[in-house]
Amino acid sequence: MTGGDRIADVLARQGVRFLFTLCGGHISPILVSAKARGLRVVDVRHEATAVFAADAVARLTGVPGVAAVTAGPGATNAVTAVKNAQLAQSPVVILGGATATLLRGRGALQDIDQIALMAPHVKWATRVTRLRDLASSVERAFERARTGVPGPVFVECPVDLLYPPELVREWHGAKTGDSGGLRRAAERWYVERHLRRLFEDSPDATAPTRGAAPDAPDTETVRRARKLLASAERPVLLVGSQALGTPGEATLLAAAVGSLGIPVYLSGMARGLLGAAHPLQLRHRRKEALREADLVILAGVPCDFRLDYGRQIRRSARLISANLSRADLTRNRRPTLRSLGPSDLFLRALARDAVARPAWRPWLDTLRARDLAREAEIARDAATETGTGLNPLHVCREIEQALGEDSVVVADGGDFVATASYILHPRGPLSWLDPGPFGTLGVGAGFAIGAKLARPEAEVWILYGDGSVGFSLIEADSFVRHGLPVIAVVGNDAGWTQIAREQVEVLEDDVGTVLRPSEYHRAAEGLGARGLSASDPGDLASVLSEAKQLAGAGHPVYVNLLLGKTGFRKGSISL
Repeated sequence: MTGGDRIADVLARQGVRFLFTLCGGHISPILVSAKARGLRVVDVRHEATAVFAADAVARLTGVPGVAAVTAGPGATNAVTAVKNAQLAQSPVVILGGATATLLRGRGALQDIDQIALMAPHVKWATRVTRLRDLASSVERAFERARTGVPGPVFVECPVDLLYPPELVREWHGAKTGDSGGLRRAAERWYVERHLRRLFEDSPDATAPTRGAAPDAPDTETVRRARKLLASAERPVLLVGSQALGTPGEATLLAAAVGSLGIPVYLSGMARGLLGAAHPLQLRHRRKEALREADLVILAGVPCDFRLDYGRQIRRSARLISANLSRADLTRNRRPTLRSLGPSDLFLRALARDAVARPAWRPWLDTLRARDLAREAEIARDAATETGTGLNPLHVCREIEQALGEDSVVVADGGDFVATASYILHPRGPLSWLDPGPFGTLGVGAGFAIGAKLARPEAEVWILYGDGSVGFSLIEADSFVRHGLPVIAVVGNDAGWTQIAREQVEVLEDDVGTVLRPSEYHRAAEGLGARGLSASDPGDLASVLSEAKQLAGAGHPVYVNLLLGKTGFRKGSISL
């Protein structure tokens, strides 16, 4: 068995179905062996896309996603996506190719210190130096990726561990019988000794490591939390992405949240947890609710910039925080009560004996009235003419009408996508994918590839800004080659509008923020996808309907929508 075979066997034992990659000579044996064992090898046009796709699969299935990247530039190209996975707490295994062990540090092709490169951005990074350690190292990587606070891991796999030993000996000129002087004999002895150690073998087959079952929340902590909840007059629950860390139990979490009977705001991957129109779910004016609440429960939500570093929660409010991360439990605000561990298990335990109080009804009614008022404002704004192009609020309302009941929305953009987050109602659990706290542009194609593979029957939409689509437009080719019929909607307002809003007003200069109203759908057509476009409100519904029909027939389709300007998100810059 080659090293590629050993790695592929581990992947199969771990339940991995997809291996994402951009090919390279350093990793070819991994790809070939994975294919031979029935894994679907999905090659893309940029290493970041491969890692993003692995990230999406991990989020939607709970099985760590896997990407293989070649040495040097392959690894450096992947770093942004790896960092995004780290901050989003996604369990991703990155297999990195590397130069031969005997040539490391001698100026070999694409030879850099990849461990130093990756170490700050992963939970664990290791360099394998012997064939006998290869499978166990990859097994350990899966364990590290999924236990505790999930995150990415990196395993460096030198090329001479992956190919057949006899071929490696030929590469190093170590064939028996080579002639030469004393110097050549010494070199041959050194190489042979190195190769013996490299290939010295012992049984490396290990049982797959699944990680220990997460600890149940402390009974006393749950009891105290239940007591705080029972005495609250204006409680609010915030549920974040981390609470969806066990995708197979999302329905249990949704049932628990619903039974608590308190107003709830959902963010990140938790969007859609309660369906499109649950009576407890609120979407607007969250900041006001937090400032008025006397009890706030944060489930997998840190007090970072998204909560204004905790300042959105009034100081006199009691704060309960449940989080896998010890650091996030107390980040910027010290909670009244903390539960270190899976926030979904905490909510499920809290809900077992909790009883919704009738006294909360006026509070919920107040928040619901604010929500309805905000929805009415958005509807009025959506009907406003922009002068030229489509009103982005009207566009998002039409997309909301077009979304299928089994749909996944991938968010990749700034101003247009943030506008959509106010309007779209994800249809169910695990139906919204956004980058997470890193705010990375360019996740769209990779996330959509992973989503369509993990949920082939779902209608997968990408919401692009015209800035973000530039990062992964080439992946239209990947959608076509792999038969992945996604719907990509490009909100094209010819600019980096989220940045321009503040830059132009504060600094009175639009430098660097202006784009062209380019025909992105034409570029996608050139790559084999179908392309549609609209600039007239009267055409919008029919164009979106046609896009759904094309995707249903098996074609990836790009819809280029020419937008006008609005002041909807003025003053929304985050620091």
